[in-house]
Amino acid sequence: MAKKILLHSIAFSPDGVSTAYLYNDIALKFKESGYEVAILTTTPHYNILPELLKTQPLKKRWAGIYYESNYHGIKVKHVPQKKFKQSLFRILGFVYWHILSFLIGLFEKKVTIILSPSPPLTLGFINIILGKLKRAKVIYNVQEIYPDFLIEQGGLTSRPIISLLKWIERFVYNKSDAVTTIDPVFYDTIVGRFKDKTKLHIIPNFVDTSLYKPIDRDNLSLDWQLFPLNPSTFKLMYAGNIGHAQDWGPLIKTAIEVRDLPFEFFIIGEGVMKNYIQNEIKNNNLQNVHLVQYQPREQMPSLIAYADLQFIFMSPEMEGHGFPSKVYTIMACAKTLIVCSGKNSPIYRFLDKLDCAYLIAEMNTEEKVKKIVAILKSISEETLRTKGKAGLDEIIAYYTNHAVTEQYVNLANRLLANG
Repeated sequence: MAKKILLHSIAFSPDGVSTAYLYNDIALKFKESGYEVAILTTTPHYNILPELLKTQPLKKRWAGIYYESNYHGIKVKHVPQKKFKQSLFRILGFVYWHILSFLIGLFEKKVTIILSPSPPLTLGFINIILGKLKRAKVIYNVQEIYPDFLIEQGGLTSRPIISLLKWIERFVYNKSDAVTTIDPVFYDTIVGRFKDKTKLHIIPNFVDTSLYKPIDRDNLSLDWQLFPLNPSTFKLMYAGNIGHAQDWGPLIKTAIEVRDLPFEFFIIGEGVMKNYIQNEIKNNNLQNVHLVQYQPREQMPSLIAYADLQFIFMSPEMEGHGFPSKVYTIMACAKTLIVCSGKNSPIYRFLDKLDCAYLIAEMNTEEKVKKIVAILKSISEETLRTKGKAGLDEIIAYYTNHAVTEQYVNLANRLLANG
């Protein structure tokens, strides 16, 4: 039986975001496993990287109605999408992408499996319809729990819209042939929303261990003007989206508390909270906090190796609905984390059973800061090495891209075998 999978994702190469990197590897694993692979996505708009666009150029089709590119021999179809500042244009662009990608999907021949991630929740909805028309099995991959995420964030308060999204969520979960989620906490949160609980599977995210691996500090490849070699200071780093999912208050207060001690904080990336951090740095004259623009993915192993400790401070409002993929990349580089998050959050429960991170579960900001400062003042190089090795061992055992992407292929194979 010929097997063809349609990966329908809001982000894919040459976009430079975590979902794109995740689905890049999934696509390659399906191709390696004998599947014909088709990709349906957007034009790059989350994190546009000129160097990737050069290696994977987009070509107009039908006068720019959509574009095509080639990713390692896999045809990728891109529906135009932009980051609009005005809400109305964002909504219209979102609707346009759904409609056009659905129509393009109808013309994909002999599709037997459709796989798509959340967000958005609505993508799962249209893929169920597409799957019925194509007689294809549908797998929905829960990366973030919607609409819970929007409600907890405080941005969604309309009862009619909440009711509609919850109906769509139940529809997607119960009409998909299989649903995967990335963590036992996510599983426990949504399993009660299924009529048939056997449809729900845990497949964690993973890390590309050919890229993310320990690097000796003598072999770093960095811009030394942005990241000076200063062995007299202890360096803490966060690299990723600078948004609402992170709790920036404890970081700023910690930086103020240790401003006269040999500690430096590096915050690398872009996002809606970047201006806030810039203002806090300026208003508090924090010369020990360095805000650096986005750095290419290929630089990340060097950046992780450059810092002594990687920090992730989760926002209390959103900590239960997401799991930062950077946890895996940091562990794969044999580096230690310091994490602020509640005890019932996915990141805390994952790391709590491992000895590779300092965990802070206090809810009060002052208590958080007090504990962070105590950890920084007592930390030793030997402890950092021991914790770093424990994290690396866990990744090699369970979370390599080869081991995890194979679970997606096995699930698809079982669905097809069951008819």
